[in-house]
Amino acid sequence: MGDQQSATIGQCCFEPGSLKSTYGTGAFVLLNTGNKIIYSKNRLLTTIAYRIKGKTTYAMEGSIFIAGAGVQWLRDRMNFFKKAPETEKIIKSLKNNKGVYLVPAFTGLGAPYWDSNSRGVLSGLTRDTGPKEIVRATVEAVAYQTFDLFEAMKHDGLRPRVVKVDGGMVMNNWFSQFLSDIVNVQVLRPKVQETTALGAAFMAGLQIGVYKSLDDISKKWSIDKKFNPKMAIKIRNNLLKGWTKAIKRTLIS
Repeated sequence: MGDQQSATIGQCCFEPGSLKSTYGTGAFVLLNTGNKIIYSKNRLLTTIAYRIKGKTTYAMEGSIFIAGAGVQWLRDRMNFFKKAPETEKIIKSLKNNKGVYLVPAFTGLGAPYWDSNSRGVLSGLTRDTGPKEIVRATVEAVAYQTFDLFEAMKHDGLRPRVVKVDGGMVMNNWFSQFLSDIVNVQVLRPKVQETTALGAAFMAGLQIGVYKSLDDISKKWSIDKKFNPKMAIKIRNNLLKGWTKAIKRTLIS
């Protein structure tokens, strides 16, 4: 199975409108569109979620090139910390991002921009800017990029109500909460994070009769933690306004 399709099954996104977002080196959002093939007018991808007994279920996909890879860059190239989990403590030590934004276009930008020539931009720097602000801006950027994907989906008439997340980054509680605040949707983190492997196991189990149906598989999904939006609208809008400016600077370059 394709890795993102397998993660979609591992997250039990079997109903039209259900969505999973995986945060590994990159980040990938898949939204189940049922038996409808929906072609995006906002530069997202149309793909197959899965095909069972000849019946095809389709999905809308958005790709973010740099997610956890940004944290790796901070650790391995910038030497800001030794272990990735340290980012949560660093971020919590700051009240806000102090106007600093990082657009991690290290290999160009993915959906919905698809600009392979753009490169990373760090903006909003002052004499007070230090490693902590850059760490926070890097992690925040993943949530902002997810917001861009959700906006594209919204313009295509798709509005997910819940986001099921997985991947190494979502073990950072601060990030998972910030993601919920920025996309303004409830975020659910499952107990099993290795959803790609889990999805492959589920499909193998379905094929050999361990599971009788997708409903049977759904009963195996269990939640670890819920994150509900709680950020004030004014603060959220100001943060997104700053992100929009940072993106424009990146695309201009």
